[in-house]
Amino acid sequence: MDLKEIQTLIKFISSSKVDEVAIEQKDFKIKIKRNNQNNTAIATPPVMVQEIVAPQTQSIEAQQVNTPAEPSKPAESADNTEAIKSPMIGTFYRKSSPDKPVFVEVGDIIEKGQVLCIIEAMKLFNEIESEVSGKIVKVLVEDSQPVEYDQPLFIIEPN
Repeated sequence: MDLKEIQTLIKFISSSKVDEVAIEQKDFKIKIKRNNQNNTAIATPPVMVQEIVAPQTQSIEAQQVNTPAEPSKPAESADNTEAIKSPMIGTFYRKSSPDKPVFVEVGDIIEKGQVLCIIEAMKLFNEIESEVSGKIVKVLVEDSQPVEYDQPLFIIEPN
């Protein structure tokens, strides 16, 4: 994650109702907290980059994590099902627009690479594709709901 991505994330946090975000990648971890010492309801413009480094505005902790690189695979459980997890924080959508049908339903047979849902993060719409072929057993998230990084979205019974 580069400095520009971190600054964009901080701007997103400061203009949203989220108070804290933590992101972990292979060898990088960042935690951003909003400073809520004065809990007054004041409408403020988005925080500018110069204000982001001010300790009273934001608290940023970044550290390197020495963990072995793991392949990005869905979790597998004992009953031969796999969870497709969210690769990011954002808003989960089951369809591409309100007037379109959902991407997948419970019972659908899917192929590897097939779009399962969309996650909106910082005004970008990211199509989430299946990493395995199989059958949709369960949809774990409601449409238009916020999701966290690594949160299970679907349960799939692989072929």
